[in-house]
Order: sequence, then structure tokens, then C-alpha cells
Amino acid sequence: MKKEYLRIDKVVGPLIEISDVDDVFYGEVVNIVDAESGNIKKGKVIKIEEDKVTIQVFQNTSGLAAGNSVIKFTGQAFNLPVSLDLQGRIFNGIGEPIDDGADVFSEIEANINGRPINPMSREYPRNFIQTGISSIDTLATLIRGQKLPIFSGNGLPHNELAAQIVRQARLGEGVKEDFAIVFAAIGVKHDDEKFFRKSFDEANVMDRVVMFVNYADDPIAERITTPRCALTAAEYLAFEKNMHILVVMTDITSYCEALREISSAREEVPSRKGYPGYMYSDLAALYERAGMLSSQEGSITFLPILTMPNDDITHPIPDLTGYITEGQIVMGRDLFQRSLYPPVSVLPSLSRLMKDGIGEGYTRGDHAEVANQLFASYSKVQEVRDLSQIIGEEDLSDTDKQYMAFGREFEARFINQGFDESRTIMESLNLGWELLSLLPVSELDRLSPENIEKYLPEEIE
Repeated sequence: MKKEYLRIDKVVGPLIEISDVDDVFYGEVVNIVDAESGNIKKGKVIKIEEDKVTIQVFQNTSGLAAGNSVIKFTGQAFNLPVSLDLQGRIFNGIGEPIDDGADVFSEIEANINGRPINPMSREYPRNFIQTGISSIDTLATLIRGQKLPIFSGNGLPHNELAAQIVRQARLGEGVKEDFAIVFAAIGVKHDDEKFFRKSFDEANVMDRVVMFVNYADDPIAERITTPRCALTAAEYLAFEKNMHILVVMTDITSYCEALREISSAREEVPSRKGYPGYMYSDLAALYERAGMLSSQEGSITFLPILTMPNDDITHPIPDLTGYITEGQIVMGRDLFQRSLYPPVSVLPSLSRLMKDGIGEGYTRGDHAEVANQLFASYSKVQEVRDLSQIIGEEDLSDTDKQYMAFGREFEARFINQGFDESRTIMESLNLGWELLSLLPVSELDRLSPENIEKYLPEEIE
């Protein structure tokens, strides 16, 4: 029989401490009952030191005091009820419905910390997920089972990009496999959450989306749980129901800020910029839940979005994320200031698994060559632009002037596209060929003669 404890030793932000406790385990769910109002707040054990226990409370701790609360240990870990009924629903950061719908009842409950995956059972990611965005699909292709973060900055349209990807993402033309999206909004404003919900409803995709929302004014302890609930739902749909799941999560920076605040409340020794020393392993515990298993047909593809403080890509959050994940998509402030959307900065962006999920049988045989040529040509554009600032565009060679024209068209037509514009991978590749035709054939040294003859527009060739 579980004991009840009637006295709190200390309340520090989202944490409470009690002593003289026995028979509890790390991660155990706790109910904190306000003796005066009868309200129940949930928490979990995050530290055990001899007979002293620290509990992380998911709701606001205001009103809790030493003598007016009853602490009840449930003897259970934090579990999320999972079923196919999760699709089309909106939950808060601890898995409670906030869409005026009924609770999800299921015989299956999954621990939100996930199940350890044996590395030997992982399948190498193959095939691609089409986002409908040319700069991503063609040059930094998202592969099923991949972890591909988006590095953004304050004020950049990463929320719009996240909403557009959720609305447009699909497995590819002619693929009949089940596909769904788990979307987690961490520490967002109420206006942003309404924007996401409205975007999904207007695009009629809400029935294939599982949405978890943690507001900026919600307790920070709930912010720690939100991504874990989202990934638990994804694991069930992918590995129990053999679905292909895309997890879009914004903003990982809010999650890391919550980690830092709770670490400070626990009086832990800080590391770089005040973040806890275990932030790397904590982020890895989230990111590594994505992937494919050789014994299952489903997959989890992870697209986390994070805002870089002061646009600093060496900041601990993007720096550690880059070590764990397989590439990055970088949003450029210079493109945003020129009213280009989405402002995907092509040159620092890459997808390390791209080469294994494109080409014949996946996208099209010329994909790799087109991507290499576009990348090389746009890189040359930057060199020519630097030169033109010194000698002036009038004094550039004819070839360099063609590169300048290519750069302007590439940004205006390839990188730039409407919020409601979805391009298939074939349309993006054809557009790439059309733009490359602005350059002399002698400059297309990344393309094979066979593909030049087959795809380069004849009237310009």
C-alpha cells in the first residue's frame, strides 16, 4: 500500500522537495493534492537522495505550501494512452486533450521515455519525403528515418515553414503507404498555436496530424514532457501500426531553456552558457528515437526546428544538435530581408543521407547531378558577386554576367515560392534544369552529356 505524505520541505520554482520517503523510483508519477481546494497537480520524481525526493511538478506550484498539501506516489511511470484515435486530436504537453474532445481510452499505455532501440536492429534510411519546397526537396532532401534539423533565428518565418511542411508533406508520387504527422509546439504563444491550427484545418490535413501544444505561459516542467509525449505517439504509430511518421517539432530552443531553468532550480553545476552539462545526452535521447527498424515497416523522420540565439550557429543548442543529427537546413536572414520565402540558405544547408534516398527508383535519375550543379553554380555566384562589388558589374566578363543573371533567377524562382505553393520533385528538378540553361553548356561540368541532351531545354541549349 502506497503512503501519503503530508508535508513539503521546500518549493523552488517547478520543484518540490520532501523527506523521510521510502519505496519510490526515479520517474514515478506523483499526485499533489491541495488540501484546501482539492485540486490535483501531477508531477514526477526526478531525484532521489537517501530519504529525500525532488519532484518536478507539471502545473503551476503557486499555492503549494508546507502544510496544506498531500503527496501521493502512484507507483507508476509516466505513461501516455496510445491508439489510432490520437490522429486529428490536440493535446497539451502532458498528453491531456485540449480540443474539447473526449479523453483517449486505450488498453495500451506507453512510457513517454520510449523504449531503448538496439542499434543492430536499425535499418539504414532510404527513400525520401516530399515537402513540396524546392530548396529542400532538391538540395537538402529529407530521407525517411532521418533527423534533419532546421536552424532558424528570432523573427524568421520558421513557424510558417513548419506549417507549410505539415500541410504539404507526403511520401512521394504514387506511394500508397500510410503516412501521418506528429506536430509538437513547445513554448509557443497562443497566436502561433491558433495560426498552426487554422493552417492545418484550411488545408484539410488535421485528420492525419497528432498535435501537442505547450504554451509559453504553461509551466516549464510541462515543456520537458511535450517532446517525449509527441515521440511516444510517433513510436506507437510507426512501430506498432507500421505507418511512416514525420515528427515536426518547434522550438527546441524553448525546450533547452526549460532544461536550463530546471537545472538551476536543482542547483546543478552549469556548463556552457549556463546550460546543464547533460544537455547533449538529453537531446540525443530525443533525436535518437527517430529512425527505421529492420523488423518493422514503419519509420520516424524527425524535423526539429530551433532558433539560434543571435543567429550564432556555434551556440550550444545548434552546436550539439549538429553533432547528433544528419545535416541541417539553415534559414538566412539576408534572404528574409530581401523578402524571399522560404529563406533557405542553400550553401550552409546539407542532408548527409540525401545521396542514399534519391536517384533512379526514388526520385529521378538526374537528381544528384542537378543538385551538385545547382550548388556549384550558386557557389560561383557568390564569388562573382564579391568580385562585382570591387570592380562593378559592368566590367565583369560575359560568363560572370551570366552567373549574376542565374543567381538572381535562382533566388527569385527556385528558392522563393509561395506559402500555399507545393511543387512536386519533378517540377523542382525541371525548374532546376530551366535555370541551369541560363549558363553556358561549358560551365555545366557536374552534368553528364547524356542528361544534358535529355533534359536541357533545346531552345536554349
